[in-house]
Amino acid sequence: MSNIEEFTEYRKKMNERILSEDNKILKRFFSLDNQTYQAGALDKKTKEMLGLVASLVLRCDDCIKYHLGTAHEEGLTTNELFEVLSIGNLVGGSICIPHTRRAVEYWDELNSKS
Repeated sequence: MSNIEEFTEYRKKMNERILSEDNKILKRFFSLDNQTYQAGALDKKTKEMLGLVASLVLRCDDCIKYHLGTAHEEGLTTNELFEVLSIGNLVGGSICIPHTRRAVEYWDELNSKS
């Protein structure tokens, strides 16, 4: 199983498990997250790039993978990705470099599957 398939399946399985509980707060939070990334004044691709920068600065590899995947679906180019990664590294500092390595590795896998 590829890194992409493993991540996607685990995320789906655990989201379903979490949302199967009768917890209004978590359900509302998940809904808010989903609604926030829908097109509005900003298009979805731009919002995913913003999410990617924030995830890189916060050093959340799962979030980075998620935003890479959805940005890839929205047509993000490799040149755009590297500008986004540049901003994230500038804001977050050198501690973001290991996450940038993993992000580029995941991006390359996304590109090899399409």
